[in-house]
Amino acid sequence: MSDTKRVLVTGASKGIGLATSLRLAKAGYEVVGVARREPDDGFPGVFVRCDLSDVEDTARMLEEVTRERPVCRVVNNAGIAQPQPIGELDLATLGQVVDLNLRASVQIVQALVPGMRARRFGRIVNVTSRAVYGARDRTAYAAAKSALVGCTRTWALELAADGITSNAVSPGPTATELFRRAQPAGSEGERKALASIPLGRLGTPEDIAAAIAFLLSDDAGFITSHVLDVDGGSSLGGR
Repeated sequence: MSDTKRVLVTGASKGIGLATSLRLAKAGYEVVGVARREPDDGFPGVFVRCDLSDVEDTARMLEEVTRERPVCRVVNNAGIAQPQPIGELDLATLGQVVDLNLRASVQIVQALVPGMRARRFGRIVNVTSRAVYGARDRTAYAAAKSALVGCTRTWALELAADGITSNAVSPGPTATELFRRAQPAGSEGERKALASIPLGRLGTPEDIAAAIAFLLSDDAGFITSHVLDVDGGSSLGGR
């Protein structure tokens, strides 16, 4: 298999990351999944345990996966939210949220770019959030994801001459395990989320995976610096 068909997916053990990994494996990619714990039902590729909140463990993982061959496509999906209103937000929480959502993505891209440059090919897809438009109790998360949008566009400019594209997917409310723990089916939280979505339903991990897979594909070679909202229209004004 061509080196350019290797793809690294972070947060790959569940939700959007696992759905993306399954879709990419079915499409013929060699998927390298990264998370703290392997999925209960196995993984459709090579799985590497890593705590991305640990800089040294992240460096160890990156050295391992690039030791013999480059990784030319990456999905920076891992992240945490830890909601707190601004009056109660502690700086330790701010640091943790920014670290995993932003620092880990920067560290990963730094490690993979040399291999992409050597092949004159690369695809970077960052998973952000509609929180970049503003969301209650999401100061830390919105800040981190907004910074990742800035990185997406900056990398697009810096890396275009090397044949590397950089884009982002911004999911709206999505029926992941994490969402369901906070907003069970039939709850007031779910009702409010649904009311904000013109299409009238929650997204699925597979909806988000489809958008990620397109931006990773060869067909998306003339798209860079784009942030694709996959949110059922919930980022629209006028509601």
